[in-house]
Amino acid sequence: MDIRTLSRRGVLAAAGLALPAAAFAQTAGPFRFRGWRGQEVDAERGVFEVPEDRRDPKSRRIPVSYVRFRSTAARPGHPIVYLAGGPGGTGSGTATGPRFPIFLALREVADVIAFDQRGTGANGRIPRRPTPKGPLPPLTREGLTAATRAEAQGAWADWTKAGVAMRGYNTDDSADDLEDLRVHLGAEKIHLWGISYGSHLALAALRRHGDRIGDVVLASLEGQDQTVKRPARIDGYLDRVDRLLAADRDVRAAVPDLPALMRRVHARLEADPATLTRPDGTTFRLGGFAMQMTAGALIKNPDTLAMIPRLYVGLDGGRTEVLAPLIGALGAPITVDGMPTAMDLASGVSRGRLAMVEREAKTAVLGDALNFPMPHLLGAIPGMDLGDDFRRPIRIPHRALLIAGSLDGRTPLAEQAEVAAQFRNKAQVLVENAGHDVFESHPEVGPLIVRFFRGERVGDTRLSLPPPKFRV
Repeated sequence: MDIRTLSRRGVLAAAGLALPAAAFAQTAGPFRFRGWRGQEVDAERGVFEVPEDRRDPKSRRIPVSYVRFRSTAARPGHPIVYLAGGPGGTGSGTATGPRFPIFLALREVADVIAFDQRGTGANGRIPRRPTPKGPLPPLTREGLTAATRAEAQGAWADWTKAGVAMRGYNTDDSADDLEDLRVHLGAEKIHLWGISYGSHLALAALRRHGDRIGDVVLASLEGQDQTVKRPARIDGYLDRVDRLLAADRDVRAAVPDLPALMRRVHARLEADPATLTRPDGTTFRLGGFAMQMTAGALIKNPDTLAMIPRLYVGLDGGRTEVLAPLIGALGAPITVDGMPTAMDLASGVSRGRLAMVEREAKTAVLGDALNFPMPHLLGAIPGMDLGDDFRRPIRIPHRALLIAGSLDGRTPLAEQAEVAAQFRNKAQVLVENAGHDVFESHPEVGPLIVRFFRGERVGDTRLSLPPPKFRV
């Protein structure tokens, strides 16, 4: 399995919950863009070139692409550039999904640019790794860490031999790509609209090119030193989820204490891993750490969060068949994806935060599994880390709209609050019972974004959705 993908995307894809992939073409020019639910619109594909490694004057140049949705306004404002999450997501791919109506609505204000970051989509210059053969390693912390470090080191050697400047795949270089995009578009400034890792990239762009950036709309904030999340913040999130279970008498009776139930299942699986069978008849062993990783993926959004009580009640009773919808992700071979892994290694973690994470992980419900393969890959690939100057907070004067979901288990509210404190001119939107993918969670979010980019005053806002329906 792509272990990093398991923790962030792969489990959801196995459950049939991933966004559709876009079809990418290399040529620039006008075309008909096919968006959400088959809706089509006129668009333009653009391409420009940047150095692969900006620190090397002899670096080869690589393409960076985008899709432009032209403004319908008589006098368009600064272009609005969408920054996808992941890292590894694409702006053009995101526009094929449920955020497509927001892309279209923002054309009332300005051109909307679905930006594909270096190393993603049609910009991929890092060869895909062949699928490893042979049995899986033990799906424990030690087994997964050793296998993933070995795979990453082998991949880096192969990619470097193939002429890829892996050191150039970092958030600072990507932030400089945004400045090159601004120049390419002929714009005085660009507005930024991003989510999750896209907010992490936006913070780097604000630090490096803030005078050329206008307004920003950011959601599911990931700060400069938050690539590795604090386990104690996830414990606080799970305590909040446990209180939600109390609203349903039957669920509460079956799950008197959700964190205690999860701890019990993890300890049992780590001591005696479960034997699971793939559809092809081969078997593998699932330890507690892999189950912690699985839970870390499921807490991202309410629709998958709702699966957790049933999964853990079943596993507590020895019924491993409850994992059947997830077998595809859990039993896939171990691979690494170049751009996301390089970006995370480069963003890294400060020594102080790493010490805090290691201390909290010893007693946390999910340990440090939510972050895998960070910090587990630290030191495996020398020369990638951008350093503590990159990770330091900054004071941000830009007009900002910050959006969060109360049930976001990927970037918990307590973590987001630390990022929000850096903004001096902000309005905040909280969507109760929304998750990480907050932009499409509530019908009023899109109009608020349009109003904000139009220059209207948007104050602090609280929206609400029904809580998830937990089942056991």
